[in-house]
Amino acid sequence: MTARFTAKLGSVAAALLFASACQSTSLRTGAIHPPAGVITWGASAYRVGEAVADRGYRLVVHTSVAGHDARIRLSNAFGDRPVTFDSVYAGLRRTGAELVRGSNRRLTFGGARSVTVPAGQAVLSDPLPGHLPAASDLAVSIHTPDAAGPVTGHWLGMQTSYVTSGDHTAEESAASWTKGTGSWFYLDAVSLRASRGTRAVVALGDSITDGWHSTPDRNRRWPDYLARRLQRADTGIKGVANEGIAGNKVLADGSGPSALDRLDRDVLSQPGVRTVFLFEGVNDLKAHTDVTAEDLTDGYEELVQRAHAAGKCVVAATVGPFKGWSEWDQDAEAVRQEVNTFIRTSGEFDAVTDFDRVLRSPRDPARILPAFDGGDHIHPNDRGMRAMADAVDLKSLDCADPDPNTDPAPKP
Repeated sequence: MTARFTAKLGSVAAALLFASACQSTSLRTGAIHPPAGVITWGASAYRVGEAVADRGYRLVVHTSVAGHDARIRLSNAFGDRPVTFDSVYAGLRRTGAELVRGSNRRLTFGGARSVTVPAGQAVLSDPLPGHLPAASDLAVSIHTPDAAGPVTGHWLGMQTSYVTSGDHTAEESAASWTKGTGSWFYLDAVSLRASRGTRAVVALGDSITDGWHSTPDRNRRWPDYLARRLQRADTGIKGVANEGIAGNKVLADGSGPSALDRLDRDVLSQPGVRTVFLFEGVNDLKAHTDVTAEDLTDGYEELVQRAHAAGKCVVAATVGPFKGWSEWDQDAEAVRQEVNTFIRTSGEFDAVTDFDRVLRSPRDPARILPAFDGGDHIHPNDRGMRAMADAVDLKSLDCADPDPNTDPAPKP
């Protein structure tokens, strides 16, 4: 078993400032200095098309843990030139693109109303005074006056956000925000100051974690159901960040960077993270690229080693059934079974959640249970998503024997 929590952590940086202190796509373990606070929402960044000048975005995100002094992270990780945000606001969403009256307030960056983010980097806003409730719809409105080149964002939002021409970020009305979009642009994290001892779990996964085949605009991805359980539970793990990417692989880039390549940016750089929940692998083994079980488990081991070196717990989930999907065959199934045996029995992980056992049909264990099938024989529906979240042992999300050298939770 990989040695758990073997590395001493350096002191945590006081804050992630804009420009020179922002993090690039090439960061590796050892260079990660998360800011203070706890992540309450996240979405993995990757390239999602070409930028349009004078474009406004009203991005609707659903928080997990409550707190105060919220901060947002804007990413230009996949841009090839600087991008300027000349107006950024955040407020509570009432319905559609309309905001709760009086809730929309300007965000600043190092005290300035605008910020320019270099290519490959990210920026964290100044804290926004006030309380942000748990399970609230936060609307972040941004304007880019002269953006061009590749856009950094998240394609599969499963949430309606809004775009417009011109700067309407300060408006609480929906009048100027009439065009919907299912993607998020530039925004990849929201964090805040939570009560002492509060920590977060980050779900590192593919399209199942991303929520494909769950009901849009209803927050029924399995990490959403998990977040609702955690809010009611007697545990310090309250924050949940969904870092799933549709089509993502552990070993190879494709639909976004591989899990190995994005671990630092999407997980280890986020504030207040206690646990990595690893649920990836089906895209590696069904792609018929000669990936063996040993290849995939080697990838898992590297992820665990890097997460443990950063002082994080790692919970892994078994790879779910997908017989009936067009890429399924007996060879891929054999690799899946071998990989799942490793996950269950190797002792490599701090804990294991057996999603395969939850989702599979007792009549044909290579198939997803019909009642949980979203229709394509690989992605669960809302019922399946909820069953997955219900299967997670909440106590497993916080290691029972943390390394004594690990820094305590950031103070609020």
